Amino acid sequence: MLAKIIKFANKEKRIRAVILNGSRVNPNAPKDIFQDYDVVFITEDVAYYIENRNWIRPFGEIMIMQTPDAMAMGTAELGEISGKYTYLMQFMDGMRIDLTFYPAGKVQDLVHDSLSKVILDKDGILPELPEPSDQDYITKCPSEREFLDCCNEFWWVSTYIAKGLWRKELPYAKAMFDGPVRNMLILMLKWQIGLRHDFSVDSGKHGKYFKSYLEPEMYGQLLQTYSDGQYENIWEALFEMGRLFRRTSQDLAGRLGFRYAEDEDHHVTAYLRHVRHLPFDAEKMY
Repeated sequence: MLAKIIKFANKEKRIRAVILNGSRVNPNAPKDIFQDYDVVFITEDVAYYIENRNWIRPFGEIMIMQTPDAMAMGTAELGEISGKYTYLMQFMDGMRIDLTFYPAGKVQDLVHDSLSKVILDKDGILPELPEPSDQDYITKCPSEREFLDCCNEFWWVSTYIAKGLWRKELPYAKAMFDGPVRNMLILMLKWQIGLRHDFSVDSGKHGKYFKSYLEPEMYGQLLQTYSDGQYENIWEALFEMGRLFRRTSQDLAGRLGFRYAEDEDHHVTAYLRHVRHLPFDAEKMY
């Protein structure tokens, strides 16, 4: 596929340079059959590749495609501002290319992260980039304010879950559970992993590499926070999530010399226990 990309770019006069981004240039990323190709084509004519889509054929047969810069729910406004246009393409042979056409006239505005590699530059218009690394994705040490805000968000939104479970509003409860509350747990775990590795590692988007970095017992505890659609099981998972968050954040606070908001934890946990056993027809909270 990379050979096809380079051959295509060399043949097309409108394409002046090519950048490869993402896991394909990340020396620390696990290699597997699902890795996609994140490519930027610097071109003198973005519109040509929007209006004429025959250029896709050499890359294979499309299974499904998305063009976020043209979608009502996508990033169309940002695409219009930068002049770029992106094709997300999944091919029938299993390959995937996330391909962005970017105007050569705005190349000075193109942001390069640490996982960028120039693989073609016909006119020398691109800056010399350092060797690709995951430096921009490594977890950074939090400030105490960031740490306390994470704790506050976790315990605050936990009360929303309790409300949703008591009302039997399953979609709402699960959205709060697997959205803002889980996000804070994942952030806290990323900080702990970062601290144990001197903030030199990337534990992955949404914690996808946690299995490699957490102790088996702690990873097993994390797995217990993923529940099904049964209310009692969600309650159990919620309290398990609280125990794991407490364990992780207290450890991190101790190691970094931060204050842990024990009062928020204590009060919310007691509230959750109370709501769990509150009669379904209760007319007052206490």
